[in-house]
Amino acid sequence: MTAMVPTADIDSGSGTAPLLQVRDLVTSIKGRKSDVAAVDHVSFSVSRGEIFGVVGESGCGKSMTALSILRLIPVNAAITGGAILFDGVDLTTLNERAMRSIRGNRISMVFQEPMTALDPSFTVGTQITEVIHAHSNVSKAEARERAAQMLDRLGITNAASRLDSYPHQFSGGMRQRVMMALALVMNPQLLIADEPTTALDVTIQAQILDLIAELRRDMGLSVLLITHNLGVVHEIADRVAVMYAGEVVEIGPVQQIFANPQHPYTQGLLRSMPYLTDRQDRLYVIPGRVPELRAMPSGCRFAARCRNRIPICTQRHPQLVENEPRHALRCFNPTPYVD
Repeated sequence: MTAMVPTADIDSGSGTAPLLQVRDLVTSIKGRKSDVAAVDHVSFSVSRGEIFGVVGESGCGKSMTALSILRLIPVNAAITGGAILFDGVDLTTLNERAMRSIRGNRISMVFQEPMTALDPSFTVGTQITEVIHAHSNVSKAEARERAAQMLDRLGITNAASRLDSYPHQFSGGMRQRVMMALALVMNPQLLIADEPTTALDVTIQAQILDLIAELRRDMGLSVLLITHNLGVVHEIADRVAVMYAGEVVEIGPVQQIFANPQHPYTQGLLRSMPYLTDRQDRLYVIPGRVPELRAMPSGCRFAARCRNRIPICTQRHPQLVENEPRHALRCFNPTPYVD
């Protein structure tokens, strides 16, 4: 008998209180006639020292969830429900001044595209030391030394002299390392990495993933990894939440999800990965598209694209239920995965 369990309670099994708990989070976008939920009652937790992946197609709410945690959502959006507990404190209740003391200090974020995230008008040293001065009272010389040490730790040679370089003078992989230096220079407890390997070649992707795993090991860092790439999740994450149309549809340990995916959407994502399937003339493609926010179906949001669809799927909205220990999914008709 399955039971509905909040996904924030489906934790890593470590036995300790999670560092981050997102509970029933709703982030709405204001419209002319009505608001729509881009993040719809999303719950999950991230344990201390854990790498937790959030995966799904573009437009599924992954990045909006990450931005909601830091309260950096667009001006036409608002958190309209739920709680975001960080180390026991609900971030949704804090004023802006209190949030500024947390952003870049205890929680940091690496954004999708380093060339646009870094300011081209300032040297990388200026941008890194600005973070240090914002959160600590140190001299310019000490801030510069700490910035150089972080760049060196992240594998940038001649770090002290490279502080005077501008973003365009770095390669794509090196810019990503600079972004990580910006995020990690204050030794945060949680790193939110939003598509950290997008637009990087395979070799550089592997280096960045190895670097994240190394920092988790050396610093005890917790990581919330946002990506559309299941291969990245399989490489370094401990657990994963699969999002679709603004909500979590499956969540569990990575090895369990890959060995026994039960939601048809998760299965479709796995089938569409070229290096997880046998050589084929044509890659598998999930038919259809993610529904628009203003036109969400009343039943299962994936039903129109699902080959497992049965009548109840279009009549009722499925709840997220724990069908195995630490593994939950939102589906009326799960079937075994056959590649």
